[in-house]
Amino acid sequence: MEYANATPAGVIASPQTADVRYCLYARKSTESDEKQALSIDSQIKEMLAIAEREKLNIIEIRRESHSAKAVGQRPVFNSMIDDIRLGKFTGILTWAPDRLSRNAGDLGALVDLMDQKLLREIKTYGQRFANNPNEKFLLMILCSQAKLENDNKSLNVKRGLRTRVEMGLWPAPAPTGYLNEKRTDRKGYVLLDPKRAPIIKHMFEKVAHENYSGRQIYLWLKKVGFTSTSKKPLALGNVYRLLRIPFYYGRFEYPKNSGKWYTGKHTPIITKELFDKVQEKINENLALKTKSKEFAFTKLMKCGLCGSGITADEKIKTQKNGNVHRYVYYGCTRFHDKSCKNTYLREEELIRQLQDMMDQIDLDEIEIKQKIKSEIERHKRFEAGLLGKKSQIKASNIDMRNYAKYILDQGTIIEKRELLSCLKSKIVLKDKLISLEN
Repeated sequence: MEYANATPAGVIASPQTADVRYCLYARKSTESDEKQALSIDSQIKEMLAIAEREKLNIIEIRRESHSAKAVGQRPVFNSMIDDIRLGKFTGILTWAPDRLSRNAGDLGALVDLMDQKLLREIKTYGQRFANNPNEKFLLMILCSQAKLENDNKSLNVKRGLRTRVEMGLWPAPAPTGYLNEKRTDRKGYVLLDPKRAPIIKHMFEKVAHENYSGRQIYLWLKKVGFTSTSKKPLALGNVYRLLRIPFYYGRFEYPKNSGKWYTGKHTPIITKELFDKVQEKINENLALKTKSKEFAFTKLMKCGLCGSGITADEKIKTQKNGNVHRYVYYGCTRFHDKSCKNTYLREEELIRQLQDMMDQIDLDEIEIKQKIKSEIERHKRFEAGLLGKKSQIKASNIDMRNYAKYILDQGTIIEKRELLSCLKSKIVLKDKLISLEN
């Protein structure tokens, strides 16, 4: 956005135009087929020459580079419209009608200002549009023609892209591991990147044959100094994205999520079998990660230092023999205090402290008697219906404290949460120790 708040030197309004206050509006088109259009500076130079020759009263010069295809997307144009409504300008000087509008919404705003007699004149390099039916109609035709050109251009581009992908050509920047052909007569062709393609292949092989995770691949790429064509190392998210790209084995979908698949003319880096094996590995790891994200004791405790909630985090460690171990830690969310110093507590230690708590609190503090009775009744129905005998188990024979400890140690996540939700007081975690809130 750029304004020039001055009347150009030497431009003195004539009596016929002195009461029209012009805003000189210059917009650089971003459409590819208009590369030969005048630049903003050239437009302004030509418009100032017209203003000097015809003695136009230029109040301000405004420049803009945004496209005129979409309604309301040009801040300088929108500001000019607002200033016309406020009476700052009563005329617009621009290179051509399509500098002002290539859509019906902005065109309607201009015509509406003319109808309200707030905008008296639009002047271009070779035409003048005043507030009369014929000239407004001509303005609408010229701007509508510009919109028609945009619409046709969009159809032509889509048709060209569709033809290109049907030929097996790639219509976008080449994925990492490939390079776009620079020859203008070979648009859509991609070539193997001799520097990066072997590493991409090795990356897939490490996942498929050496059980590398996405993070391990990320660290390995950093170790070997791998970078993209922009000389930047890959982020972890990009590593996972590359491992999902079927382009590497010779197929691609275009547009994305359209369900339309094509066989490319490019040379594959990997085989379809290797790609499928990598997807299986990724999905297995994802399933393990999703399953492991279930935590028993979240949202049941609060931080003893800052009063925030307690969240959980997990660490997955894979041994060389393939065994996977999961460790869960509970700690402060730091919602109320970003610098809270409360430390994390391992889940095993948390369970041990909760079991010790069962020995110390009043049983009335845990409202689980009715739950135990329901479990006994369920067991009785099971024995009577399936085994045909009467159960001898009674609620009075159950040690409530041991039952609670058993649930904390061997119960399901749901059972553990139900047990602790029966506590009348909130559990407080502070410096790796838990207590009940007073």
